[in-house]
Amino acid sequence: MVEVLYCLEYRFMRKTFASIHRHVDASAAYLPLRPAVVDAWPALEQVRPTSFSTDGTAEPLDDAVRAVDPDVIVANSRFRPDAITFPREYPFVHVRHGCSVGRDEVDNTTADLDGSVDVALAPGEYWAHRYREGFSSDVETPVVGIPEADDLVGTEPPGDRRLLYAPTNHNYGGGSYLDTAEAILDAVAGSRFELRFRPHPHDRTEEPGRSLTERCKQRIGRLPNVTFDETPTPKESMLDADLLLSDYSGIVTEWLHTGRPLVQLTTIAAERTVPQLGYRTDHVSLDLLESVYDAGYPPDVARAVADTHADLGIPMDGHAGSRAAQEVLACTQ
Repeated sequence: MVEVLYCLEYRFMRKTFASIHRHVDASAAYLPLRPAVVDAWPALEQVRPTSFSTDGTAEPLDDAVRAVDPDVIVANSRFRPDAITFPREYPFVHVRHGCSVGRDEVDNTTADLDGSVDVALAPGEYWAHRYREGFSSDVETPVVGIPEADDLVGTEPPGDRRLLYAPTNHNYGGGSYLDTAEAILDAVAGSRFELRFRPHPHDRTEEPGRSLTERCKQRIGRLPNVTFDETPTPKESMLDADLLLSDYSGIVTEWLHTGRPLVQLTTIAAERTVPQLGYRTDHVSLDLLESVYDAGYPPDVARAVADTHADLGIPMDGHAGSRAAQEVLACTQ
């Protein structure tokens, strides 16, 4: 018997589900939506489709879901909303993976999933307000927080001049990676900082990011103070960093839970504005990194960050996963 069925599109998206599932006291399994995520979650039973369609249809996925007949389905992406039918046949809960701010993710979510989703778990008031504008009135939009950030709350920074570079992906997020990766290495090479270099998973496998990643990996091999980050999820790297270098990636909203400073890179590929949640710059220099690390934000930046932070309305008490689990379990009743 399967009460809760998680739909997994990419391996790195498992972190959201795992943060919720540790609070779920119910029988559960996961459905791999792509061949690459088969056997990606060994701790959980797998509901494997008989095949993965290559002709644009979704019958194998629909049939796999109907075979286990779950009480509730939980998803954190917008996988083929025009093809799969099971979201309209079962109670369907959507939780965000990567709560980016300033991208069009919320508008895309409401446009793609309205008519399918029953409960849209909002990371904060910013998302809940947008959901209520975009979804039909019968969609529940409780504010739960960001489950994968729970373990970051109340942690102490290492205090060892450690940096983490983790921008959003180029192809789907229009992030800063192509314009900033080599500049970041230039800035920290030979300095007293230690840098973890963490491209988005898509920029490790897809062009044009993949070629840049390979060039940077070769250079990192010659830089004693830089490490290419291979950890499956960014939590360990965030816990081990004093300062984050990013843009408007979802990792930024997770990082807010640490209370540590952020340098935001504004040279993004997309024609959008980067909402201010840190010290924004279009040019990273060693002097800038030293200044933010040693002195924190200037007063005007601190005020702007606090205002944006308040507008997001994210509850950061370490209990987001528990609240999300309660909403999921309510659908099993």
